[in-house]
Amino acid sequence: MFTDTHCHLNRLDLTRHDGKLAGAIAAMKEANVTRAMAIMCDFAEYDEIANIVSTYGDETLNLGMSVGIHPCEDIGVLQSATVERLVELASSDFVWAIGETGLDYYWSTDNKLEQQASLARHIHASQQLKKPLVVHTREAKDDTIDILKAEGAEHGIIHCFTEDWETAKKALDLGFYISFSGIVSFKSAKIIRDAAQRMPKERLLIETDSPYLAPVPKRGRPNEPAYVPYVASCLADLYGMSVEEVGALTAKNFENLLAQYV
Repeated sequence: MFTDTHCHLNRLDLTRHDGKLAGAIAAMKEANVTRAMAIMCDFAEYDEIANIVSTYGDETLNLGMSVGIHPCEDIGVLQSATVERLVELASSDFVWAIGETGLDYYWSTDNKLEQQASLARHIHASQQLKKPLVVHTREAKDDTIDILKAEGAEHGIIHCFTEDWETAKKALDLGFYISFSGIVSFKSAKIIRDAAQRMPKERLLIETDSPYLAPVPKRGRPNEPAYVPYVASCLADLYGMSVEEVGALTAKNFENLLAQYV
C-alpha cells in the first residue's frame, strides 16, 4: 500500500483520463495507493476539495484534506488566514492537517513579513486543534526553522523536502516528519539524497505534490498521485529495500502521525 501525503486533487491535469477525476482516482487504486491527503492553498478551494474527499473516499481509498493558505498567495489572502478562520474550517474529522503554510522567498521577498505572520497563525491553529502542520519552505530554511521553534511548533510535515541534512535534523529535532517527492531522483539532488539516507526511517514520508513537479519515469508526463510508487522506488534504491517495503513503511509512518494528533 502507498500513501501520498501531499497532492492537489482539485488541480490535476485530467487529460489522460478524459477530463474525469474518477479516472485519476481509479489510477490511484490500480497503483495500490490506499490513502492520500488533498492539500488546500486558498480558502476558495475548501468546498471543492471537501467535496472531492467526500465523493471519492471509500473503503479502498482513504481521503482527507488540509486547510491552509500557501505562502505564495497574495498579501490579502495571507492576511485572511486568521487563527479563528483556520480553526473553524479545520475542525472536521476529514481535515487531517493545517497547511500548506510556510515561507517561500523564491518567488517573492516583498511579502516576507506577511508570510511569516501567516505561518505563525497556522502554527497557533495547529496547536489549538492538535493537528499537524504541512510546511512549505523554499529558499527560506533558516527563517522557517526559526519561526517553527519560536512559536513552539511540535509536529507536522516538512513537505517536498529539498534542503540539506542539517536542515532536516533541525526539523526532526522539533518533532517533524520529512516528506520526499520525486525531486530526490533528479541528478542535481545530491544533498537531498544525502539527507534521505541519513533519515530515521520512522520519520520518513513520501508524496507526489501532483500535479506539480515531474517525478515520473517519463519526463513531461503530467504528475498525479498514481505515481507515488515511483517516489518510493527512488528511496528504495537508497535504502536497499523493496518498493513495497518503502510504501508500507511510509504509510505506517503517516498513520502514526495522524494517530497522535487527529
